Amino acid sequence: MSAPSKTRDQATPQQTTGCYVYGLLPGDVELNSEIRGVGDPPVAVRLVRAGNDVAALVSDVDLSRPLGNPGDLRAHKEILDSAALGSPVLPVRFGTVLTGEDVVVSELLEPHRAEFAAALDELDGTAEYVIHGRYVEQAMLTEILSKDAQAAQLADQVRGADADATRGLRIALGELINEAVAAKREKDTRRLLAAIGDRCRASLVRQPTHELDAVYVAVLADLDKADELENAVRDVATGWQERMELRVLGPMAPYDFVAADRKLEG
Repeated sequence: MSAPSKTRDQATPQQTTGCYVYGLLPGDVELNSEIRGVGDPPVAVRLVRAGNDVAALVSDVDLSRPLGNPGDLRAHKEILDSAALGSPVLPVRFGTVLTGEDVVVSELLEPHRAEFAAALDELDGTAEYVIHGRYVEQAMLTEILSKDAQAAQLADQVRGADADATRGLRIALGELINEAVAAKREKDTRRLLAAIGDRCRASLVRQPTHELDAVYVAVLADLDKADELENAVRDVATGWQERMELRVLGPMAPYDFVAADRKLEG
């Protein structure tokens, strides 16, 4: 998601605070307790409404203070994930700041009111879950070398040999291993998606962030079917327990499936 261009630059020299936007909720939602948002010290989060259709979850933010420290990022995510447990939510990208509540209404909520309301209705009762697996390094190497004669031969040649003298062989071995891991990652991801396909509404394969990343999938699933999803993942994990560490993260806001802040671009 791209940053909106109409943020702090709109502020006048005398303006010291802006309106930080976390996400969008149905207009009839109420905050049941005081929530503290980004900033130091953190300030109360509130709702800015456009009728009964849609509301923005916002808080005041000091325009002189840069955003982006770990506490700000954590607060942004925790607020959205907490909201997703009780209501559909359209996340807005971290760091989105408008100059005031009137701008939140006039430039974000009102122009796209019907579209946002429809999206929230479609997301009702759902949340995002992330399924992340990482290969056990030694188990994966053993698996690859047992099935790839060329890689096994190179491994024998470099084992215990001078690193400089066998640099070219080591590079070639590394390339073979990386290719094998990529192929296994693709195959294992297909297997996982086949196993959980009827337990989620949508899925998205994320790019690996580590050379040993195995499956890395975001899914949109019904909250009342979370147990079914986790059981399906657990069944798959049972067959992979010696070669992969697999976990399910969530429920969380549907970051991978919606992008409300794109409406502010241009």
